[in-house]
Amino acid sequence: MTLPPSELIIRPDGSIFHLCIRPEQLADRVVLAGDPERVSLIGQYFDRRECEVVNREYHTLTGTYRGKRITALSHGIGCGNIDIVMNELDALANIDFATRTLRPVFRPLTLVRIGTSGGLQPDVPIGAAVVAEQSVGLDGVLYFYAGSERVRDIAFEDELLCRLPWHVAGVRPYVVSADAALVDQIACHDMLRGVTLTANGFYAPQGRLLRLPLTDPALNDRLAAFRYHGRRITNCEMESSALAGLAALMGHRAMTLCCIIAARAGKQMNTAYNDHLPRLIETVLDRI
Repeated sequence: MTLPPSELIIRPDGSIFHLCIRPEQLADRVVLAGDPERVSLIGQYFDRRECEVVNREYHTLTGTYRGKRITALSHGIGCGNIDIVMNELDALANIDFATRTLRPVFRPLTLVRIGTSGGLQPDVPIGAAVVAEQSVGLDGVLYFYAGSERVRDIAFEDELLCRLPWHVAGVRPYVVSADAALVDQIACHDMLRGVTLTANGFYAPQGRLLRLPLTDPALNDRLAAFRYHGRRITNCEMESSALAGLAALMGHRAMTLCCIIAARAGKQMNTAYNDHLPRLIETVLDRI
């Protein structure tokens, strides 16, 4: 099958439409971040830089760290951006841009997202690093792809809907797991592991009340109290479910690691969270 120009959009310089990078500029190891400035911070650890490209919220930097070729890439905010980034990274790795056909040999990518998040549990403090072993997605992105049931934890979903009164019409949470071997590789024995809630917005979808009333003001409390086979929802952010789900469908390895910057139960926030990121970045670069 030859992919038409309207589906696989390639710029005149041979780069993919949104990320604006060419296939040869992508490393097998990818460190993802929401903030374009965080890519600059990651790049400070590189021994050598090959290329740097900025377009919109997408900031890409490929180089080497202690002999490992790594691409650092910002994805912006939300699962809609993750849909763009994952499809374009997969295209760069597995589609021949000259013929617009799939490459005969699959090239797997390893993707680790370093994000920020709000803690839902009282014992998940500001400054902690939480690895999303599983993600509960409220975004709906995965439902647009055939075969999503292959990578979803249907039993977890059913239990969540059965035991947790759900008052938001039209939103069915889905549950996906990060790559287990990659989680072990990055988290080792010194990081907290949990279930991350991926919201489809920052304010009401995460229970933040400003001027507009919430459909379900008690949702965060019920999510924090929910338990399933000893697992609990530890934190809330906006990207991990789509990343884990799309990567699993495509055959890539992916996971999310978040620095907790808000204690939702205690109503506390740390806006100086950048102080916690260098240690996390260096750990990921060492272990990826």
